[in-house]
Amino acid sequence: MRPTIIAGNWKMFKDAHETSAFIASFTKALTFELKNVKVVVCPPFTSLAVAQPLLAGTPVALGAQNMSPEDEGAFTGEIAPKMLKSVGCTYVIIGHSERRQYFGETNDGVNRKVRKALASGLLPIACVGETLEEREKGVTDSVVSTQVKALFKDVPEQDATRVVIAYEPVWAIGTGKTATPEQAQAVHAMIRGLVTSLYSSETAGRIVIQYGGSVKPENAVELLGQPDIDGALVGGACLKVESFIPIIRAGIAP
Repeated sequence: MRPTIIAGNWKMFKDAHETSAFIASFTKALTFELKNVKVVVCPPFTSLAVAQPLLAGTPVALGAQNMSPEDEGAFTGEIAPKMLKSVGCTYVIIGHSERRQYFGETNDGVNRKVRKALASGLLPIACVGETLEEREKGVTDSVVSTQVKALFKDVPEQDATRVVIAYEPVWAIGTGKTATPEQAQAVHAMIRGLVTSLYSSETAGRIVIQYGGSVKPENAVELLGQPDIDGALVGGACLKVESFIPIIRAGIAP
């Protein structure tokens, strides 16, 4: 059985003091058994070292929002995988649409980061998704397939199941719009079928595919109830305990 992974992407919110206050409230509210659910929080780089000791001894894992594909060197402003590991990170988000849109990240660059994360012992949450224009043109499957094939390039099958895929339709991120459960399920099923063709049905059956894009308590149960949706990459709703906790509860199988 695939685990359900609920990850909170804080984006550029919460300084070190706000991080401490949030995690104290958040972990206090996690009073229920998570069963098959894994929870990840991904604060900004400046809050990772603050978050790590506060999460120690809890079931919540720590993730970063980006990383360099290089081990070290003269790359001003970049963060190496070993730096993330040294502050307790287990996961790292790679190729988020905001990184692609605002910082020029490419499919090839995403692949380099995925392979480096795997080689460094980090679990990549690799993001794929189409724009509104691409969906309206009817090329969603083509765009997403290209992105998925690129992120798995030169990734051996034994490592593929360590990759978490996050399907995030770009038009639904931070807009309040959400793909319907049927729309999201259709793309998730397509991705799983593609992974089958790239590797095997066994590998495809083990890979976690999250949905992201305006996930909130009101739609989480229906989205997470779809057969190929294995969790959520949550944006704005993860910044408040009162909205993140219900989403986590929605991921727990009845």
